[in-house]
Amino acid sequence: MKTWTATLAFTLLFTSSAWAGTEVATLAVPGMICGACPITVHMALSRVPGVEKVRVEPANKEVIVHYNDQKTQVTSLLKATRDAGYPAHVVAQSTRTGGH
Repeated sequence: MKTWTATLAFTLLFTSSAWAGTEVATLAVPGMICGACPITVHMALSRVPGVEKVRVEPANKEVIVHYNDQKTQVTSLLKATRDAGYPAHVVAQSTRTGGH
């Protein structure tokens, strides 16, 4: 019985991350108008728990954020940009299941 319990616990531990999906959100940040703006937005988003990757595209005034949907939500991303002084809105969102 102990072996079965240990096996079950081990399986659940390592397969739970497989259920987590990586969301990809594209945020429009119209207030990014200077050279320092993308750095500030990148830092604000990078500090959100669950954010895995941030790519700022200053020419398009957009940010592409990859995040773990088990750890954060798009509302947290929007709050982070707003709190940094750069209100944003979602342009596109997709799910990549199975982690990275």
